[in-house]
Amino acid sequence: MQIKLSDPVEKLFMVGPTYAKRLEKLGIFTIEDLLYYFPFRYDDFSLISPIGHLQPGETVTITGKVESIVNEFTKNGRKVQKAQISDNTGKIEAIWFNQPFLTKTIRAGESYNFSGKCEWFGREKVLLSPEYECIKHQVSSIKGKNEINNVHTGRLVPVYPETSGISSKWLRSRIKIALEIFSNQIEEFLPDEMIKKENLVSEKEAIFQIHFPDNQTWAQKAKDRLSFDELFLIQLSSKIRKSLWQKKTLTKKLSVKKKDVDKVVDSLPFKLTKAQERCLNEILNDIGKDIPMNRLLEGDVGSGKTVVATIAAYAAYLNGSSTLFMAPTEILANQHFSTLQSLLSPLGITIELITGSRKPKVQSAKCKVQNCGKNIPKIIIGTHALLYQDFTTNEIGLVIVDEQHRFGVEQRALLAQKGKSPHFLTMTATPIPRSVALTVFSDLDLSIIDEMPVSRIPVKTWVVPKEKRGAGYDWIKTRIKDTPEQAFIICPLIEESESLKDVKAVSIEYEKLAKNIFPDLKIGLLHGKIKSKEKEKILNDFKEGRLDILVSTPVVEVGIDIPNATIMVIEGADRFGLAQLHQLRGRVGRRNLQSYCFLFSEKQDDKSLKRLKYLETTNSGLKLAEADLSLRGPGDIYGIKQHGFFKLKIASLSDINLIQKTQKAVDQILEINSVLKSRLEKYRMTPVSN
Repeated sequence: MQIKLSDPVEKLFMVGPTYAKRLEKLGIFTIEDLLYYFPFRYDDFSLISPIGHLQPGETVTITGKVESIVNEFTKNGRKVQKAQISDNTGKIEAIWFNQPFLTKTIRAGESYNFSGKCEWFGREKVLLSPEYECIKHQVSSIKGKNEINNVHTGRLVPVYPETSGISSKWLRSRIKIALEIFSNQIEEFLPDEMIKKENLVSEKEAIFQIHFPDNQTWAQKAKDRLSFDELFLIQLSSKIRKSLWQKKTLTKKLSVKKKDVDKVVDSLPFKLTKAQERCLNEILNDIGKDIPMNRLLEGDVGSGKTVVATIAAYAAYLNGSSTLFMAPTEILANQHFSTLQSLLSPLGITIELITGSRKPKVQSAKCKVQNCGKNIPKIIIGTHALLYQDFTTNEIGLVIVDEQHRFGVEQRALLAQKGKSPHFLTMTATPIPRSVALTVFSDLDLSIIDEMPVSRIPVKTWVVPKEKRGAGYDWIKTRIKDTPEQAFIICPLIEESESLKDVKAVSIEYEKLAKNIFPDLKIGLLHGKIKSKEKEKILNDFKEGRLDILVSTPVVEVGIDIPNATIMVIEGADRFGLAQLHQLRGRVGRRNLQSYCFLFSEKQDDKSLKRLKYLETTNSGLKLAEADLSLRGPGDIYGIKQHGFFKLKIASLSDINLIQKTQKAVDQILEINSVLKSRLEKYRMTPVSN
């Protein structure tokens, strides 16, 4: 039976089950996965030089005969391998350290390529730890020409992300075999006219050239094509998903006029910002249409997203429809419950809370249509527990999901099924750069609250050097002693880690702070392993002023509103993204009191400090997110994995020009051919039909 690209990688010659298991750690399961495992850089060994012309400092490739190779010992007992190499222009010695197996691998009398840096070693020129390759071990080009390319030497040599037992050299040799055998199975999925218009190389040529490029120009051409592929597939998938969503049969059109919601708007103890009003109008306009809304509401911590969502829920209530409001944690669900109770209960609206520790108190949450009548709660707030309740399908007109990136794709889909295609509003305090919005979230309509309430005073932020840490603690002690002001101290880990010795653990830090730094203050400890009821008690004690300082993991990133908290200390700040640091900072300054944020970092290198310094001068979450994207890449902070996309291998979400180009290309696709369909499914994209 013929082996196919889709077959398990262990079927490839010279792989087997042991190496296949190791490859799984790199996300390689099939032969095709191996071919689509791209290098992150190249070693340039393309300069070929005769031995007699070598100059110290050059990175070169020589071809020569191995005269001898031996193991020697240095004075301190270190084992050194030395090979004498010659060609018709001269001789040179190659030196390696602590690789005794080389005397059996490299055979005297045979000719090899050696690639590396020429250095002075004492008074002699040598090649120091060069890559080597017997000139018999060559790879034939798949491009139909008779040229011969080396794999490990004499060219741009690919370097791959590695794992234990899998080196770049091992990967190169297996990818070479895979290309030789399976290159004809690499199918083109872009239309010919698009390839020509965008000046792209073919898929087959791109795969070959990304691994074994003829030169830098060809390496770039391959990267351009494969980057185009990734962004094109993401956006095509989003377009398909949006199209399928818009074909859903709406539960109920919610006719809403502005004057109908004025009752709740007028009852607010504050005036909506212009940004809140704009976003609210966009939402009300959506839910008045004949197709289900699928909108993302973005805004910094404290910008007033919950109030906008509350008014949307009120609009659904006016139309006789219920709202499901899901939050990622019990802390946040409880806070939303409290907020909506205070705003909507005076208007006679029933609100219910369902969490893992708080089951529904009324039967109506599980009852069938014929039994419910008017007794069903009009707004039901909860955590993941909402997923396991049987709600009356026709009654659910609006679903709201807070911090949507914290839920999986399947969870969000399951919640959307609680009604018969209800309107869907998701919210996030995570700032989303424009390029990410255009790709990862392009299936959603986006509303941005880009304005803070006038009462919010910007938080003063400082990056604190090690030598000033003690003074910082003294200032905090003076600031909060005998005043109602309170402080957060955030640590990255719950417990000490063997592999992360320099990272503060919250459990250890809590003990040190309580005993040695702030013995006269009342300190609490909070982290994800604490049981829900105990968490609630700790948070309530902090909120009521019975604690001066709360030492916590980033569990406080969302959902905690402590009005008297004016100080935020973040340990190991270099381990967080700028957007996450900004969200943590947003936990203080909730009232009209001046608040402060101290960034403590064990790393004091210029690169780390420069990145953290952005927070001293920037209070815009969106600007910080843009900076984070360019400095660190998207990572998981934007929920890309959770949103249902494969991890980008080669494209950049910072490349706005390519994003716009692929967006236009997607609009030209009139039908999905079988190859393109399989490519979408291969990368776990949205299927092209229900």
